[in-house]
Amino acid sequence: MKSVFGAHRRLGLSSNLIQLVVITVLIFVAMSLIAPDKFLTYYNFESISFMFPELGLLSIAMMLAMLTGGIDLSVIGVANMSSILAGVFFAHTLGADSTASNGHQMLFVGYGVALSLGIGLLAGALNGFLITRLRITPILATIGTGQLFTGIALVVTGGPAITGFPAYWAAIGGGTLLGLAIPFWIYVVAAIGTAFLLSRTVFGINLMLIGTNAKAALFAGLKREKMVFLSYVMTGGLASMAGILLSARTNAAKSDYGVSYLLQAVLIAVLGGTNPSGGKGGVLGLFIAVLALMFLSSGFQIMRFSIHLIDFIWGAFLVGVIILNVVLEKRNGKRHA
Repeated sequence: MKSVFGAHRRLGLSSNLIQLVVITVLIFVAMSLIAPDKFLTYYNFESISFMFPELGLLSIAMMLAMLTGGIDLSVIGVANMSSILAGVFFAHTLGADSTASNGHQMLFVGYGVALSLGIGLLAGALNGFLITRLRITPILATIGTGQLFTGIALVVTGGPAITGFPAYWAAIGGGTLLGLAIPFWIYVVAAIGTAFLLSRTVFGINLMLIGTNAKAALFAGLKREKMVFLSYVMTGGLASMAGILLSARTNAAKSDYGVSYLLQAVLIAVLGGTNPSGGKGGVLGLFIAVLALMFLSSGFQIMRFSIHLIDFIWGAFLVGVIILNVVLEKRNGKRHA
């Protein structure tokens, strides 16, 4: 075991990442042995590829907020509000018109995607304004705006879900490209783009520096407020992207969809190696953490566990691994002391 966790020295990977890989492999092997005829099937992995991106995008959004030492608890509100307003747009433009040409429908779906993303960016900008200009603590600001966005969604819908999205919208959440789910491709593009931004651009490197040492960033002349503001704008955009995928997969949008994703996204961000105090995080760790949870959830669903029990197991698993990380970090600290 020591040789496994010591591999990070040779590969240049963090011990946290190596640990996540080992845990993910163990979960995969365990589920494969318990129910090989159901778990090791194309249908199961296809299902995972459709559901994975929603939580994956929300986890990236949460990581971006945490990199600056903040947090965004409004992501679910943003996701639902943006998809609901897109549904309202479709109802008032396309309506029940089944005679509209494919080109006409595709054009309006494009408008709907742009509208949804635009709403997410504006919502993120509101969060950024409250945090950077009005100096409201991120957790309080985003709790408040999260309730605001959910309230807007409730007022618009009156409570029930909006259904009947155009076929091309549903294709975003249910279609495939080159044998893989379209949502998964969208996630891959977003993840690679975020990883490139954080590791290969001045903005990303400075964003890390702000979270690592705010005073040093200030003395270096970095425009902290502007960068924090932009990080929340990006968080809002990613949340609305997750909302698009969720509504496209279910062909519906509701104010309380994906509520359980919120705390899962926070815990996955931490589990994936993001420092809640800022300055440390990476997309690869998030990908592995979400994959581990998808394998775990899929296996228990195959074994017909109660959905409430699955939520409990998810929470227990995440908390357990986080505690393990803390214990290992303390041991490593004592060794190097």
